[in-house]
Amino acid sequence: MAEAAAGTGGRAGQLKSSGLRHGWTTGACATAATKAAYTALLTGEFPDPVVITLPKGQQPAFALAAEQPAADGRPYAMAGVVKDAGDDPDVTHGALIRSTVRAGEPGTGVVFRAGPGVGTVTKAGLPLPVGEPAINPMPRQMIRDAVAEVAAEHGGSGDVVVEISVDHGEEIARSTWNPRLGILGGLSILGTTGIVVPYSCSAWIDSIRRGVDVARAAGRTHVAGCTGSTSEKVAVAVHGLPEDALLDMGDFAGAVLKYLKRHPVPRLTIAGGFAKLSKLAAGHLDLHSARSQVDKGYLAELARQGGADEALAAAVAAANTGLEAVQLCRAAGVPLGDLVAEAARATALGVLLGSPVAVDVICIDRAGTIVGRAEPLGP
Repeated sequence: MAEAAAGTGGRAGQLKSSGLRHGWTTGACATAATKAAYTALLTGEFPDPVVITLPKGQQPAFALAAEQPAADGRPYAMAGVVKDAGDDPDVTHGALIRSTVRAGEPGTGVVFRAGPGVGTVTKAGLPLPVGEPAINPMPRQMIRDAVAEVAAEHGGSGDVVVEISVDHGEEIARSTWNPRLGILGGLSILGTTGIVVPYSCSAWIDSIRRGVDVARAAGRTHVAGCTGSTSEKVAVAVHGLPEDALLDMGDFAGAVLKYLKRHPVPRLTIAGGFAKLSKLAAGHLDLHSARSQVDKGYLAELARQGGADEALAAAVAAANTGLEAVQLCRAAGVPLGDLVAEAARATALGVLLGSPVAVDVICIDRAGTIVGRAEPLGP
């Protein structure tokens, strides 16, 4: 995923976080493309690079990767910027984000349109009305500010139609939450600061929150936070949940629980692999292997509480994996899987304390077999 020489933000490398290079959001790229296109519409010249001001005052410069001036029979200008996500493994890294700007009706201000590769909102619960292009509120404000700046500098009215498109965006969007959230036809134009912080996983966490919002708007009273596709299938098989009640939690159990505390749904099922949920049982809210580990000493103590003798507890403590530990206990009639599920439920309820959410937990093995359950418990 090397940088494209003709299209990356020229100052991306100057922003550092733990030695990793920051990048730019799709919203920042769309803003830069819009500023360049509107400038060309008014003056006939494209600024390249084009400098924009981000919400916190930073002023990155973006090189243009595509440009098309207005001409006879073509009453618009188009500019494109290649997204540079820095060192973040962002699915939109390298995508060409285009803005096509044309004059709007007097007094209409900035009107947004979804071009090819940008989605349209089709479900309630998102921060945009149904039928609107999936260009989030902060990118819209950034684009409005850029349009106002150009209008003031070059004598424009600021009444424009801005169409944002992303090359191959509909294909890229299939690997995002967008279809499940009811954003159809392509990607969302995102970002609150304009900056992508490497490995912050902010887009994933934001998708979890929007998933809760959509489920609540649809009237769902039961949602499932699942660590992966196998646990999601198990949750559907056990509870018969519709797609918009499924939250792709991944490793971010804390993100699900903290958001549900503020925006409750009556029932939450947590479904995941035994090893990951053993981390939740031990009190970890981030289940990623780089940030939390399976504590086999803790599993041994749980096994003792379930009736394991010292030989079995020692075997659990020495097990190669969490799954081996649960298999050893199952062979001895010790319900380690259920004990982990109950402890994971207790951790979840501790985070949700004071919020009207009941929780049940399903632990599975790699094949999707249920190895532990905790029935619903809550306020």
